[in-house]
Amino acid sequence: MAGSRAHPVAVATVSDAAALFSRTRERSLFLVEGLGPEDLVLQSMEDASPAKWHLAHTTWFFEQFVLAPFVPGYRFFDERYLYLFNSYYVQAGSRFSRPHRGLISRPTVGDVWDYRQAVDRAIADLLAAPPAEHAGTISARVELGCHHEMQHQELLLTDLLHAFSFNPTQPAYHAPEPLPVAAAATEAEWIGFDGGLCEIGHDGDGFAFDNEGPRHKVYLEPYALADRLVTNREWSAFMDDGGYATQTLWLSDGWACREREGWTAPLYWFERDGTWWSFGLRGAQPVDPDAPVAHISYYEADAFARWAGARLPREAEWEHAASTVPIDGNFVEGGHFRPRPALANGLTQMFGDVWQWTESAYSPYPGFKPPEGAIGEYNGKFMVNQWVLRGASCATPRAHARASYRNFFHPQQRWQFSGLRLAKDA
Repeated sequence: MAGSRAHPVAVATVSDAAALFSRTRERSLFLVEGLGPEDLVLQSMEDASPAKWHLAHTTWFFEQFVLAPFVPGYRFFDERYLYLFNSYYVQAGSRFSRPHRGLISRPTVGDVWDYRQAVDRAIADLLAAPPAEHAGTISARVELGCHHEMQHQELLLTDLLHAFSFNPTQPAYHAPEPLPVAAAATEAEWIGFDGGLCEIGHDGDGFAFDNEGPRHKVYLEPYALADRLVTNREWSAFMDDGGYATQTLWLSDGWACREREGWTAPLYWFERDGTWWSFGLRGAQPVDPDAPVAHISYYEADAFARWAGARLPREAEWEHAASTVPIDGNFVEGGHFRPRPALANGLTQMFGDVWQWTESAYSPYPGFKPPEGAIGEYNGKFMVNQWVLRGASCATPRAHARASYRNFFHPQQRWQFSGLRLAKDA
């Protein structure tokens, strides 16, 4: 997921950073509260990591980039963890093989709890009496570490869902809840935008990752966006009309991927007695026809848009439109852990429910320069062969959503809460 360094404007005070740190770390523990040690060590594929590793890696981040640089004579909790829980910060040292993180049975889950508690105490002590000359930088680093942990909170949930999907008993992360009772979604309406010269990118108010800037001007032709996300009902119509079997709807790479992977439906969908079901964080349930479709690749989203006589939004179009609505939606704090039907009129579901694929390749904005050092490795070196998603999902913390946020994944990846909104030229 996107992210590397904070925008130059950090949290207002050291005490604000301390409060954010406490809330963020507590949420991580809340998210794993009902899990057993066996759940926390599962790794189902190379793209995913065990929950235990997410908990340890986010702790490593604070130790590596906050405590070590700013606490004189700081002694690492366990120097072996520098190798085990580094992700891909090459300048920070050697790293354990990503595909084999599930083999790290030691340190144990209990050891990781001890690690987190020790680092939490050290961060609290630092924020209680930071060196005056570094107080602003320390606050910004802590804020960055918190947003980095928010990313991993979402990944923890999506990685756990993928692992649970291989269990024939279909375990639920949270107990099933009744599907929401709502009137069938009406046909999506188009909301037009005049386009013209506008600015996109983070405006400097609050936190942002470096890939969200610099803010710059873009020219947009008039365009329109669907007022809501594409639903499972609409996706089922695509499937019934042979969408997965019609080569002319697909990009060449997408069709090859579909054939290779045998895709006939979104990830986690399966048929039971002639009815489509899906497996989610609340276990297996019948597909909610009016909820947004989720767990689809860029290739599938692009094929659907072509079938619907539309296209995917360009990221500048999406951001321009998103700047006109409040940041509100179905986030992780709601506790639903699944996409839900649209509940409002007008341009809705811009944030929450599912990340929205755009037709924009992930590349640097004009004037982008990654910061020096290991902390600058997160974004710039990944700006190739990936596609931008916008918005947020039902697994995203509310504080992590903003109009300028640029998420990115490879076009074949489906295990995230990824869906789509249609666009067209006006």
